[in-house]
Formats: sequence, structure tokens, C-alpha cells
Amino acid sequence: MATATNPAEPAAAEIKAIPVRHPGRWVASAVVLLLSAMFVHMLFTNDAFQWAFIRDNALSEPVMTGAKNTLILTALSMFFGITLGIILAVMRLSPNPVLSGGAWVYVWFFRAVPRVVLLILFGNLGVLYAQYDVGIPFDRQIADLFGLSFDGRFFGVSANTILTAFVAALLGLALSEAAYMAEIVRAGISSIDEGQTEAAQALGMSRGRSMRRIVLPQAMRVIVPPTGNETIAMVKDTALVAFVPYYELFFQLQAIGSRTFQLFPMLVAACLWYLAITSVLMVGQHFLERRYARGTRRGTDRADRRSLLRVLRRQPSNGGKDA
Repeated sequence: MATATNPAEPAAAEIKAIPVRHPGRWVASAVVLLLSAMFVHMLFTNDAFQWAFIRDNALSEPVMTGAKNTLILTALSMFFGITLGIILAVMRLSPNPVLSGGAWVYVWFFRAVPRVVLLILFGNLGVLYAQYDVGIPFDRQIADLFGLSFDGRFFGVSANTILTAFVAALLGLALSEAAYMAEIVRAGISSIDEGQTEAAQALGMSRGRSMRRIVLPQAMRVIVPPTGNETIAMVKDTALVAFVPYYELFFQLQAIGSRTFQLFPMLVAACLWYLAITSVLMVGQHFLERRYARGTRRGTDRADRRSLLRVLRRQPSNGGKDA
């Protein structure tokens, strides 16, 4: 028995696929290719770059030492910054007003003051105290109050001994980074539903254990991308420790340029060095993000889309006829 068809619906054979043309994309692509060709031509035809001079000096022993110092300073600054940032984030979310208020004041101060100012400040802490003592707090006031005569100091260290250029640079970068990491971690923790914490407490978990076992592992999906960006920014911010001064990568390259009166080629060498380091970090960040984003992509990955297309192509077609 024949079935009635709707005359308003066109037959499947009459449907034609009309390709959508985008002339603006071709124009934009041509402009990008032209500008790229002009840039590459400038790199290899302009004598001001002095690629031979860059090749001879960009991999010299002082520069390699500076690159090593940059990587060490970046790794330690991020380690202490992330550790302290997690502690500050938990304090910010604490119901205790003293803890949350103290964490807020810390974040407020170190986010408000520029890092270059902090580095110069920590490099001159010896002006504030010439010697740092470890002992009983307020020992002199206690002795005067009770009429005693004793020295509450256990031992003391000169400021010049402990406040080296490396320590000052590490303090300035790590303490500043901790304020930013505290906000990143707090945002990641706040993105997790409070029902997760309530369920963990119902199972008998303490607040600290539920934070370590339940909340933080799920919050990593939100925390990792901005943390990777902060790590890349930290590599570049190590150039600021030249104000301390500390002999990192940019300081060494700038010193070669000043000594040889070839400053511009050494600036180009600095760009190449930072491009290489940050490119490696970007690759690591990409795979780390993919690891913590497993199960949440929902087919947005290219490999997932290709797999879906292959499955659809294998499906038999009915030729547009009703079953």
C-alpha cells in the first residue's frame, strides 16, 4: 500500500549541496603569506641581524650558565609559589576570619606591587636589618618587664651572608607568584560542587583529606592551564632579576652586547632563547592539559571527530527512501 507524501518536501534526489565560498578567507590568507614572506626576507637580507655574530656568542659558556640559572630560578620560584599559593587558597576559603583575612592581605599586597619593585626591595633588605637573629621574641621587653638580664638570641647571621643575589631573586619571584597562584587555586577549588565536599564529610573524611583526595584532583582541570601560563610568564620575568643583579640568561646576553657594542644582535639572541624555552614548556603544558581533561572533552578533540566520521562513513545509506 503506497504511503502519502508531503508535496512541500522536496525529493531526496532533488536536494543539491551548494558549496559555501569564502573569498575573504583567501584574501586574508594571501595577505598573511605575503607578510610572512616579507618578514623572512628581512631576516636573511638585513645585515643588522649579524647572524654569524649571534651564532658565535649565543651559545657561549657565560650564556649557557645564564640559561641554566634561569631554568633553576624558574623551577624553584614556581615550586615555592605553587606550594604557598595552595596554602593561601585554602586559607582564603577557611571559615576562620583570621586565616582568610591574613591570606587576603597577602594576596592584596603582592598583587599590587610590581615584581621589579619587589626584586629591588628584597635586594636591599640589608638596609632594614644588618643581621638576622633567631631566638625568643621580645626578649628585651620581657627582660625589662621582669627586671631580668638575659640574652634571648640563640644565633645570628649577617644579612650579607644569607641575602645573596640568588636568594633575593628567589624571594621576590616566589612570593609574588604565590599571590597569583592562590587566586588560580581558589578559582579551581570554587569550581567544584560543594556536594563533593559534603559527600566526603558524610563518609567520615576530614576537611584536609577531602581537599587532597576529592577536591584538588578534580580542580586540576581548571588549575593546570593558567598555571602553565604562569610558568611561561615566570621564564620571561626572570629577566627582571638583572636589577638585583643576578647572572641569568638576559643579563649575560646583555653583558656581551654591551662589551662588544653589538646590543641588537644579542637582543635577537635573547628572543630566540626565550622562544626555545617557552616552546618546550608549551608542549609540556599541552600534554598535561590533555591528561587532566580526559573524560570532559565530549568529542571536541580532533582524533575523536575523525573517529566519529569514520564510523558514520561505514554506516549503510538508504538512498533517501523511507524504511
